[in-house]
Amino acid sequence: MAAVYSGISLKLKSKTTSWEDKLKLAHFVWISHQCVLPNKEQVLLDWARQSLVAFYKKKLELKEDIVERLWIYMDNILHSKKLQNFIKNGKTINLQISLVKIINERIAEFSLSGSQRNLCAVLSCCQGILSMPALAVIYTARQELIVALLSQLCWSACRQPEGTVVALLFKVIHLALGHYLLIQQQQVTPRRAFGEVTGHLLQPCLVLRHLLSGGTWMQARQGQLQQALSRDLRSQIEAMLQGGIFQLELLSSYKEELLDQQQDNTKMGAMKNLLAPMGTVIARLVEAGYCEPSLHDAVVASSVALLYKLFLDSYFKEGNQLLCFQVLPRLFGCLRISRLQEEQTQTLSTSDWTTELLVVEQLLNSVANNIYNIAADRIRHGEVQFRFFRRVAELLINHSQASVPAWFRCLKVLMSLNHLILEPDLDDLLASAWIDADITEFRTKKAQEALIHSLFQTYIKLRQVPRLFEEILGVLCRPAAEALRQPLLTAGLSTVLCECLVELPPSQVLDTWSLVLDKFQSLVLPYLWGDYDMALKSLSLSSLLHCIMFNMRSLDSSTPLPIVRRMQGTMERMLRELMKPLLDLLLDPQSPELELWLQKVSDSVLLLSHTWAQVDTMLRLNCSQYHAMSGPLTGIALEISDLPLLLPGVETHHWKKIEKIAAQFNSLGRYCLEQLYLQKMKRTLMQTSSQSEEALCALRDDAAHVLGSGRERLTQGITASWDGQVGTVSAVTYPIAHWHLIVSNLTILLSYLCPDDVTYLADVMLRTLPVNKAQEDSAEEEPNTTLEKISEAMLHSPLFPELQSLHSAFLLGITKQCASILCAGAQSDPCLLSQKLPWLFEKDLMDMAHWENRFAKVSREGPEPRGEIAQNLLSLVKSDFPIQLQGEQLERILGLLEVMSALQLDSLWVPQHVHCFLLLLSTAITRLGGSCSSSLTVKFLMTCCRLLGYLQRGKSARSVLRVVYASDIFEIILTSLFKVISGFLIDRDDPSWLEFLQVMGTFLEQLMQMVVQMKLSLVLNFGKIVAFLSTCQVDAGAASGRRLKNQNPLGWQLLLVSLTKLCHVLGPLVKEQKQQQHEGPTALLGLLQQAVLQMGTLLQTGAACGAWRLSSTFILAVSTLLEVDVGQQGRHRGAEISPGVDEVFSHPALYQSVYSQVLSELPALAGSSQSLQAAVRFLTLFLLAPELHSKEESVFTSMFHSVRKVLADPAIPVQVIQDIEPHLGALFTHMFEVGTTKDFQGMMQYILQGLDIRNVWTADQQAILSALKLIKLLLNCPFRGEKASLFWHTCPQIITALTLQNQEACQEQPLPLAVFEPTLDVLAALLRQGEEAIGNPHHVSLAFSILLTAPVDHLKPSEYESIFPRVHNVLFSILQCHPKVMLKAIPSFLNCFHRLVVSVMHEGRQKDKGSADDLPVVLECARLVERMYSHIAARAEDFTVFSPFLVAQYVTELQKVTLYPAVKGLLQEGIYLVLDLCIEPDVQFLRASLPPGARDIFRELHNDYVKYHKAKHEGEKRYTV
Repeated sequence: MAAVYSGISLKLKSKTTSWEDKLKLAHFVWISHQCVLPNKEQVLLDWARQSLVAFYKKKLELKEDIVERLWIYMDNILHSKKLQNFIKNGKTINLQISLVKIINERIAEFSLSGSQRNLCAVLSCCQGILSMPALAVIYTARQELIVALLSQLCWSACRQPEGTVVALLFKVIHLALGHYLLIQQQQVTPRRAFGEVTGHLLQPCLVLRHLLSGGTWMQARQGQLQQALSRDLRSQIEAMLQGGIFQLELLSSYKEELLDQQQDNTKMGAMKNLLAPMGTVIARLVEAGYCEPSLHDAVVASSVALLYKLFLDSYFKEGNQLLCFQVLPRLFGCLRISRLQEEQTQTLSTSDWTTELLVVEQLLNSVANNIYNIAADRIRHGEVQFRFFRRVAELLINHSQASVPAWFRCLKVLMSLNHLILEPDLDDLLASAWIDADITEFRTKKAQEALIHSLFQTYIKLRQVPRLFEEILGVLCRPAAEALRQPLLTAGLSTVLCECLVELPPSQVLDTWSLVLDKFQSLVLPYLWGDYDMALKSLSLSSLLHCIMFNMRSLDSSTPLPIVRRMQGTMERMLRELMKPLLDLLLDPQSPELELWLQKVSDSVLLLSHTWAQVDTMLRLNCSQYHAMSGPLTGIALEISDLPLLLPGVETHHWKKIEKIAAQFNSLGRYCLEQLYLQKMKRTLMQTSSQSEEALCALRDDAAHVLGSGRERLTQGITASWDGQVGTVSAVTYPIAHWHLIVSNLTILLSYLCPDDVTYLADVMLRTLPVNKAQEDSAEEEPNTTLEKISEAMLHSPLFPELQSLHSAFLLGITKQCASILCAGAQSDPCLLSQKLPWLFEKDLMDMAHWENRFAKVSREGPEPRGEIAQNLLSLVKSDFPIQLQGEQLERILGLLEVMSALQLDSLWVPQHVHCFLLLLSTAITRLGGSCSSSLTVKFLMTCCRLLGYLQRGKSARSVLRVVYASDIFEIILTSLFKVISGFLIDRDDPSWLEFLQVMGTFLEQLMQMVVQMKLSLVLNFGKIVAFLSTCQVDAGAASGRRLKNQNPLGWQLLLVSLTKLCHVLGPLVKEQKQQQHEGPTALLGLLQQAVLQMGTLLQTGAACGAWRLSSTFILAVSTLLEVDVGQQGRHRGAEISPGVDEVFSHPALYQSVYSQVLSELPALAGSSQSLQAAVRFLTLFLLAPELHSKEESVFTSMFHSVRKVLADPAIPVQVIQDIEPHLGALFTHMFEVGTTKDFQGMMQYILQGLDIRNVWTADQQAILSALKLIKLLLNCPFRGEKASLFWHTCPQIITALTLQNQEACQEQPLPLAVFEPTLDVLAALLRQGEEAIGNPHHVSLAFSILLTAPVDHLKPSEYESIFPRVHNVLFSILQCHPKVMLKAIPSFLNCFHRLVVSVMHEGRQKDKGSADDLPVVLECARLVERMYSHIAARAEDFTVFSPFLVAQYVTELQKVTLYPAVKGLLQEGIYLVLDLCIEPDVQFLRASLPPGARDIFRELHNDYVKYHKAKHEGEKRYTV
């Protein structure tokens, strides 16, 4: 054998053996179990290693593919299970350093030149070595090898390779970093670790981390890097840098370098040569050449933030604040923006600014966290930190970057650090960040608003708001290109300013107000004439004044008199010294060149006038001590002139001139003038003489002026949006502001508008509504106000129906547009059409009035002009209808009908109701062209039918039947529908078609019910309906099953629905009148029998040829047929001779066939709630017909097993079962009447089997749930006698089974809440209804064991909302229905209740994170706890002994949490009732026995109890007899 072994070795080393044979031999030796070579693993590894080392040292020449196969061979060995088992068995493998070195050299070769020769195999070998500790020791034993490997791996990754090598490379880096971190943690020489990291690893690792953070390998391409691995690599790199650069042992060196502190020689040790660690790190960081120039600056920027974070994580603690700060200027100096002041010529792009400002923001946020202390910096450190922050602030302000959100955030952090940092440059800050900033991007706007909000909040706290406004006004009033400035107060900034003004005391607001007036008078007003820039400044100042005046705290009668007088003086000064001079400027003759100037000045003065008038009115209403120049609101003679009532001293003819000027421009001035007129109307309405003719004329004129002011612009197409701020009203946004003003004040305006103006309003509203889905979606995306949003909000407002004139005009506008579309589709002579369909040509409400008068005097017995309309419509429907709509027309009219659906059509006056009904009827029977799709047609017809149904339920519904017979409406609609659906390409089970059938059936039933309620020629109407349906059946060819099968199934479905609804109405009507002995009921009975015969023939023929599926339509029809037959049973059973089943029931074979199908397919029908309801209804009716029951098998058993399958089917939605429960209850009630005691006993046996504990062990939840649902159904059924005795005899077994199941379920994770909820429901119902039936107290006590294990903690809000009330319900059932049991088990009861109290406290605690969105759920549960406390207190004799125990439990738990006030209030109200039961010794006992913390809580609780609850209670006793 030795010769064999030596032969293998010689062949592998022989020069004569080809390398191909050597590799084959080596592979065979490795995989063969028959070739037993001593130390085979070591021998083969050594052979492969020696071959590769010899090749790379140029001692051996090999082909490239041989080298690759050698690497692959070695990789196979390193990753083989054989080698792993070999090592696990305690044997050793020696890897030579030469192998590790050539691996490192190959990786270095790739990192330098990008050559990927054999790279995957090399990396895989490296992975194999590093993944086995026994092999990885070759790297970890010689630290320089792992450092070199890690460095080259990182540099290789920095080349951003692609393909399959990416994932492998990063896995190897992950392994290498893991090994190095272990070595680093065991490193006892900090100097060596620092040198390794800074010398070899710092640069490649920072570049790699930057690339990983930027998601370089995250794109969806080959070699995609997993997000988790990327995150782990970044964490490892950060840990490696922190462990190497910022070790705790290096703190003294950093202090020596950064703080110039001399260190004790005894502490220097190995660190004596490491004098400037931070300088070394920064030098390596900013060193050029280690990465591409385009990447260098970004790497430096991202690394600066990282290094500072790691430094703080390592060294930040109390006393090291200055050291942590001193690092900041050093690192900040690495950024390019820090050198901008020195290199003014250097410019950065916006992306560069964004990158570096994000880093500055991170640095400043780090400092804001307990590093910068203003007092310590000033007293101890000579303001070194303050000077640095001033330098940063100057840099940011001198190089404004208003397009970068981070720029604003940096300034906000500086403001939060110390307002003095920014105060020297406050004017420049306000200019660059607010007044002169040109910002359009949403995120940037939000950052700007946050900065301005912080600025105002800071100066509010400093009580220096006037100082801030002085700077704002200084910037506003200094020379600038005003035309290039954005509006001063956009929506966001206005909101910020409003929030701040509300917090200010009136004195500071008045100071600010006066300051603005001073600046306006001194710096703007004298130079305003003819200067366009000054006009723009005046408009900005007016906007600012408007914001200040509108948002200050309102004065009232309790305001100190000096403040009121000062306010009055400021108002008078503003009117006299500012507004009148501005008005005088407008009144001077103007040249055409000053048009733009004139616009801005008029905008400014009218904005001030509107603001002044509004504030003046509010002050006079709210503050009795305020006396305006315009006089009191009451007791003055009303003038016809417009504005002198608002602005004293301005004559009427002057205002006329101002109105002419404002009318020239669609801008802010016109909008403010409308506001002034509206304000005048409000003031007029508040006069005592507002109902005089003079006042009414003035109100009508003012309303017409407000409406007419913007009429011209609203007729044009508007696509803009408005942010709702007065200052941003412009020529573009004026129409939206004008429409918003009108709609917001319709309640005032509408009463004084003429009919033409009301019609105009309705037309504008209809025109601006979004008529399609695309417009609705775009309107939802737009955050600001648009015309569409305003009109849509008005349409859905509950106020709209109350505005009857507008509502009627709007509906008339819709009907006119619908009529115009129908007329546009006319295919015949318009004159003929106007004779046949006159309502299409009625243009106003007066035209409609004749419908009411035309039939007012027609008696029931007189001539019938109603037939004229019906005959016209029928003749048009039966022939080719003269109107045809194409696809586009259909979509337009459908959009109008959907708008009409949003209206309330139940309160129309009679002519309009009749007109709408006839129009909709004409629309529904209109012919549709070939371009109209079937789905769109179904939607159109369904909308028409739904609207007709709305009208049919309205208060004027009877008026329609005076114009046309109900039977004629029935015939007209169905005749049209039969023609339309004959060409439908739609499946009969399509959801939209089934929904249409439901809507259509509802309308037909309502129509016939109206005939019954009004008693309108019942025999005539129903006779015509029956005759018509009979004709439809004959025409359709019902006599032949083959012909039926070939007909359109949609038509048969529609016919079946019509017959079903007819029988629904006629059946109860005949049953109600069958006792009366006159011709009407006999005739109606005959009509009912004809309808039943028609429907039965249709159903039987269709069933015979397989044309009907077991759908809800078919089952409802059969149920209706059976219901009519069952209703007639009494007549047959009263006969002397007992009739046969064929004589009693019209179609017994059909019923029995459907019964069999329903039983077999009931689980399949349960997919639809509607189908399942129909099936259960049929089964219920079938039970009432014992003649149909089979003699061979029990109907009870068959139905029970079928229902059981439905309840046990996991595929059936829970909602379907919940919807069907009432119907199942009715079914079970009748089943118990039919079934025997034996049948009921079998049901109870099944229930007990479902509750068997084995179902919990086998996780058969459906069996358990099915049994629980059956119990709930049984408890809702009124069963008596033997069945009731049997049920309550079985009840203890049920409770015991529930207890055992609960014990087993509580051991499962996660808890099966789907079983817990119905278990608690069933338990509560059993305890309530078994108050007298459950005799053994033990079985009631078992409920406590269920409650003590019920899950009430660690639940989701939705689960908590479901479980908590159920647990409370069970507990309350025991308290109310089983008091004797509760008395014997009070400790158990109180323990269960305590769990509820604790859970409410836990859920109602104030959380550090998250919102209070779930608070309403907790409040509802807290109310239940309060109620339970009240019930306990009501049983004082039972719980007096335990009341201190309850209070102690409450106080102990309250000590652990901080509750929301609302939750705490509810719980306190409950515990106060328990404290009423405590006597004085109990209180003393609690004070003495509670631990210190709880004792304080109890003392506070008891004090509140005495102060509030007890005092109130004793106060009430005094008035009690």
